[in-house]
Amino acid sequence: AEASGDLTSLLYDLAVAGKLIANKTRRAGLTDMLGRSGVTNVQGEEQKSLDVYADEVITGLLGQGGRVSALVSEERPEVTVFEGGGPYVVTCDPLDGSSNIDANVSIGTIFGVFRQRDEAATPTTSDWLRPGRDLVAAGYLLYSTSTMLVYSTGDGVHAFTLDPEAGEFLLTWSDLEFPA
Repeated sequence: AEASGDLTSLLYDLAVAGKLIANKTRRAGLTDMLGRSGVTNVQGEEQKSLDVYADEVITGLLGQGGRVSALVSEERPEVTVFEGGGPYVVTCDPLDGSSNIDANVSIGTIFGVFRQRDEAATPTTSDWLRPGRDLVAAGYLLYSTSTMLVYSTGDGVHAFTLDPEAGEFLLTWSDLEFPA
């Protein structure tokens, strides 16, 4: 009853980010996006050019629209707090497996979404350093022979595959489960 559409829009923003990252990934060898960027992330890993691109795309998309109050990214030393943010805090690794980029192996984006504890307050570590049971959504985007978006909002796990001709993610599996 209290649904506002903010979570749906946030997931759509992540899907758009996935489309942009997938496009850049497919063309990485042709557009000088392979190799190191010359910057080191908070884990001490040298960032690849696609790491930086993915982080900038996700930050840019989540920073607009007033749905996300803070973004915790593996690629940034500090949490990004958005002015006029909304009810959600997003944690992510914008491009997991980036050591595989130059070898043309699968890479992906991993994300988790929490509801901010107090929307009127500035986001704090207690908004994102929480147990997984507090997540309102979590998932990943996989960039490989096809691009997939897999997520759960607590009512099953659903997988969507990007149709490059239509430019849209189409539901390919719903209610995914491990075999008994």
